[in-house]
Amino acid sequence: MRRSTFLAAATATALSVSLFVGLSPAQADTATGGPVLSGADGWYSQPGMLFVTAHSDSPLTRVTAHFYPLNAPDGAPEAGSTEDFTQYSGQDATSGTWRAPVHLADLGDYRVTVDLQDASGATVNGALSPYTLQYRTIVTIPDLTATPSVPDYLHQEVSVGGTILADDPRHPDAPTPAADMPVDIETGRGRVTATTTADGRFNTAFVPDQTSIELSASPLASSAYPGAIDVMTPKQHLHTTQAPVRFSASTHALDLKQGTTGTVTGRAEIQTTSGWQPLPHTTITLFGLGSDGLPKFLAGRTTTDSQGAYTLHVSSESPAPTAELVAGTDHMPFQQVATEPFSLHVAYTTHIEMSAFLNDDASLKAFGSVYYEDARANWPTKPTVTLQYSKDGKTGWKNGATLPVKILHNKPLQPETFARTFTTPNNNAYWRARFNGNPDLATSTTKPVHLYRYATRITGFHASPDPVRKNQPINFTGTLQYKSGTTWKPLNDSPALYFRPRGSTKYRFVADLGTDRHGHITGMVTAKQDGTWAVAFNRQTGDHYLQSARVTDYVDVR
Repeated sequence: MRRSTFLAAATATALSVSLFVGLSPAQADTATGGPVLSGADGWYSQPGMLFVTAHSDSPLTRVTAHFYPLNAPDGAPEAGSTEDFTQYSGQDATSGTWRAPVHLADLGDYRVTVDLQDASGATVNGALSPYTLQYRTIVTIPDLTATPSVPDYLHQEVSVGGTILADDPRHPDAPTPAADMPVDIETGRGRVTATTTADGRFNTAFVPDQTSIELSASPLASSAYPGAIDVMTPKQHLHTTQAPVRFSASTHALDLKQGTTGTVTGRAEIQTTSGWQPLPHTTITLFGLGSDGLPKFLAGRTTTDSQGAYTLHVSSESPAPTAELVAGTDHMPFQQVATEPFSLHVAYTTHIEMSAFLNDDASLKAFGSVYYEDARANWPTKPTVTLQYSKDGKTGWKNGATLPVKILHNKPLQPETFARTFTTPNNNAYWRARFNGNPDLATSTTKPVHLYRYATRITGFHASPDPVRKNQPINFTGTLQYKSGTTWKPLNDSPALYFRPRGSTKYRFVADLGTDRHGHITGMVTAKQDGTWAVAFNRQTGDHYLQSARVTDYVDVR
C-alpha cells in the first residue's frame, strides 16, 4: 500500500493543535507570568509564512524567530530570522497567533527558536519550538473536476481533470504549473493515474463500479520537486443513476422429473432517456428462496445476449419449490435489479454438502454428506460421489476423484458421509461434489467452490557482498512471484530465510524476509561464518499460494 505524505491545510492545523497539548511551554525567567511560547511552525495553506502561538500577562510587543537547519549542530549559525510579525488571531496582544513571512535561501526542514518580549519588559530568548518548519514546495490541485457529475447508463465514462500547482515558499505569491508530474486519483474501490502536461493540466477517465463514490486526487512524488509536500484534494461525492429494468419469462413454474432439464427464455430491457431498449450482457439468475423469503442457493444462471435475449437452463439437480428469477446483481452502478416469482419442483430429491480445502502442497481435502427425503427411495448398492472441477464454475466440468459413500443408517433424512484427501489435477479451479444417483434418487450437486493456489517462485536471489568481512551486513535481493495463468506477477509477502554453515548438511531457519509491492526481497543479516543462504516461500503461504522451491547463494566470510 502506498504511504501518502499528502496533508490538507485543515489536517495540518489540527495536527499542530494536538501537539500543543501536554507540552511544557517556554517561559521568561525574569518574571512569573511573562511570555510563554506554545509553538512555531508553518501552515500548508500559507507557504512561506511562520505562525507563532504565544501568550503573556502583558501585551506582547516583540516577536523574533530564528531558523537553523534541522541537522545542524548546536551552536551553528542561524540560516535566517524574521521579526516582521503581525497578529493573526486572538482577542488582544496578550494571547494568540502571530505570523511573519520567512525568507530562507534553501528549502528544507528547520529548527525554530523564538525571542519574546511583553509590555512589562519581561523577555524570553531562544525558546525552542516543539515543531519544525517544513520550508518546502507545496503541491496542490485546486480545481479537480469530474464530468459528468451524475453518470448514467448511456453516459458511464467519467472524465477527471485538474491542474497541479507548485508553491515555492521562497516565492509564495507565484505558484507555477507543475509539468510532467504524476497524479493518483481515487475512484472508490479503484484508482487511475495520469501525468500533467507542460501547463500543469491532467485528464483521465474511468467507469464507476459502485453507485456512490468519494473521488479525490493526490500529486505523487516527482524528481522535479524533491521533498515537496503534496496535498490531497477534498473528497468529491459522485453518485450514479440506476435505470429501471424489466424482463419477461416464458414460464414461472417448472415441474421436472428426475434427470431432466427445464428451459426458461425471455428478454431483458432497460429504461433510458431514449425509452426502453434491450439490456445486453446482464446476469439472469434463478435463486431458490428459504422460508424467510431470502435467496438461499443458486439454481441457475445465464447472461443476456447483445439484444437482451436469454435462455436459462434449469437442472433438476437444484430443486426450488419457491424461487425467484433476478435480472442483474446488487449494487450495479447503472441499473436496478428486477425480479419475477418462480417455482421449480423435482421428485425424489437428494441433498449433498461438501467442505473442501486446498493445502499449500497442492493436496485437496474434501468431505461431506448425502441424504434423501422420500421414504420410497433406496440407496444404490455402492453409492459414490464424484468430485468435479471447472475453470469457471459453470462449464467444462471434469472428474477429479470418485469417493465411496459409507452407508451407516440407510434411512431417509439420515446423512451418509464421504471423505478423501488427494493431489489435485488443477490448483486453480472451481470444485463441486456430485452425487451419482439411481432411478429412485435424483442426481444432486453442491454449489461450486473456488479453490485456488498460485504457484510461487523466487528469482534473482543473491546475497551480497561476497566475499564479506565478518560482522558486516549481508544484504539479500531477489523477487518473489506468483503465477497467474501464464504470467508471473510480483507477490508482496514474507519468504523464509535459511542458513547452512559450510560443512553442514542441514539448513536452519533464520528469519522471515520482507518484500515490497513489486515482490522485491528486502532484508539483511550480520555475517558470522561461511555458508549457504537459502530462501523459500514455504512457511506462511496464506490461503491461495503454493510453496516455492528453495533457492540458494553461497557467501564467503573473511
